[in-house]
Amino acid sequence: MRQLNFHHLYYFWMVAKEGHLTRAAKQLHVSQSALSSQIRQLQEQLGHELFSRDGRSLRLTEVGHLVLEYAESIFNLGSELLALTESGELRSLQRLRIGSVATLSRNFQENFLRPVIGEAKVKLVIRSASLEELLEQLRVHKLDLILSNRAVAADTSTPWRCQQIAEQSVCIVGPPGKPARQFRFPRDLGRLPLLLPGPNSEIRNQFDLLCEEHGVEADPYAEVEDMAMLRLLARDSGGLAVVPEVVVQDELQSGKLQRYCVLEKVVERFYAITAKRHFELVALTSLLEQAQANAQPPPKASAKPRRTRKQPS
Repeated sequence: MRQLNFHHLYYFWMVAKEGHLTRAAKQLHVSQSALSSQIRQLQEQLGHELFSRDGRSLRLTEVGHLVLEYAESIFNLGSELLALTESGELRSLQRLRIGSVATLSRNFQENFLRPVIGEAKVKLVIRSASLEELLEQLRVHKLDLILSNRAVAADTSTPWRCQQIAEQSVCIVGPPGKPARQFRFPRDLGRLPLLLPGPNSEIRNQFDLLCEEHGVEADPYAEVEDMAMLRLLARDSGGLAVVPEVVVQDELQSGKLQRYCVLEKVVERFYAITAKRHFELVALTSLLEQAQANAQPPPKASAKPRRTRKQPS
């Protein structure tokens, strides 16, 4: 009975990810010749070539792609097992490691996590980075969940679960008072300095399309990627800002800012991204169920049947 050499498979996995023998050898702290020998032994055992040469780079063969899919599953599962045992989650599944896209609204994050904030049995670990960096941490089970305003698609090597958990209206906000009451979109768009999300933002794309439909051209004096900074500038600049309402919820409630209008067809969608795993986290499942419940519109009350007066016969 043949036994797969997982040491050889791991070396193949690293070379396949790097696409270069020398870089993989540096990552693994082995010589290039030793690494080549390990790959050659794996190919001999499997009876197939796994790489083809393309100049100095290596390309996976058709069989190589198939072997990589198996290797991804095997080593990601191993990472999950190590994460569970090292953190003690096999005994108490209450530690939540949340990754949040760096530009995401802090208010939205707090609202989402509110059901577990302060819970004695739940330990929160929150990290912030780019979506690409967070996905890599999720892939090796260093995170349990990513909060993002961008959806991701799954494939055979990255089997993400991506579900929309909220949708927030986007509005124009500014200083309170008479200008807010008299504001009409898009007629009054140029009367005060305008702050917009950065050009890479989905909100910005939707807003630009809306302006195009109305035949107006927005001329911002500031474009801000980070929602926390956009919130501060909206509060202190005296200008108008295009923001999701959740970003400035505290300022709207306190009266420091006032809603000028809600922008039709412009929304921000929030997504929860998780990795498929064999061991579900109780606290995480509860959070996602709560978010889904909050995202559902309340059922319409059924109309009561009208009573009809019985006519005398």
